[in-house]
Amino acid sequence: MMKRLLTYSLTMICALVMVGCSGRGNGKSTAFQPHAFPPIPEPPAVIAEPQEKAEYVISNYWNKFLSKAYPCDTNVVNGVLADDLEKAFGTYVTFLEGTCPIDFARKAMAGFFDRVEKFQASDTSSNVFAFFEKMVPKYLYDPNSPVRNEDLYLPYVSRLAVSEYSDPDLKPSYSFETQMCSLNMIGSPAADFTFTDLSGRRHTLYSVKAETTLLFFTNPGCPACKEIMESLTSDEEIAALVTSGRLAVVNIYIDDELDKWREYASVYPKNWYNGYDQSYIIRSDVTYNVRAIPSLYVLDSEKNVIMKDAPVEVVLPYLDNLK
Repeated sequence: MMKRLLTYSLTMICALVMVGCSGRGNGKSTAFQPHAFPPIPEPPAVIAEPQEKAEYVISNYWNKFLSKAYPCDTNVVNGVLADDLEKAFGTYVTFLEGTCPIDFARKAMAGFFDRVEKFQASDTSSNVFAFFEKMVPKYLYDPNSPVRNEDLYLPYVSRLAVSEYSDPDLKPSYSFETQMCSLNMIGSPAADFTFTDLSGRRHTLYSVKAETTLLFFTNPGCPACKEIMESLTSDEEIAALVTSGRLAVVNIYIDDELDKWREYASVYPKNWYNGYDQSYIIRSDVTYNVRAIPSLYVLDSEKNVIMKDAPVEVVLPYLDNLK
């Protein structure tokens, strides 16, 4: 599964880079010849464990790039073409998400920010800080990013909110995003809430008993929601988990067009928990940072968060591999 996820992430990163590069190329020319981003660090032979190798790569990934100041312009960031640096950052994110425990990954992102800020302090004419101020949210917080990850964005954005090098106009947004990303962090208990089903019965998230719970925020008629629903019901292994009761799908509508939801509700699988937030608590109290629909969370038997607003391409393989 890990190889599949890494391949998917790298493919999606290439797509992100291509989208992000449109419109570039009109910057001022420079006599400086850009150089390639340094190669990925090679772990010493004495490091044999795969996890230790991955952590070595992450810990040393930016060493050479941030070791010396080089010329910058519109399309060159510390001597490296902006497009190439974006690809390098995408690869870094893929390694973090695909090979490292979440606690290590969080510390790595915090350390990465600290190094970028320190580099900027040593060369205030550099565009390194500004480049990553745009790039990190694009990859880790944009709701359409296939590698979005609020738990990895949090240590970066919380520092952006207070850094003297951040865009001052964006600092209020960074503070708000810090609060939002702090909700329902991976490894923490998911916020409980009450929902009402089509028959009018009320349930709580924590009253749903299963080894694994898939919390699925949807809207009636949402094409992406329908695709995910079809993927879940057509996958024999996932369908069997639901039938056995080991996996519970809690499908929740959090907006206010209840007539539309009631008309559409018959489409939802009968062995799912399908309901709506009658009191609009999720929206009004912001108990979940639902920035776009659909949104998927995976919870364990104690309702601790395993995955948070995760891409379906990551969620489905995880569910397929439940033992």
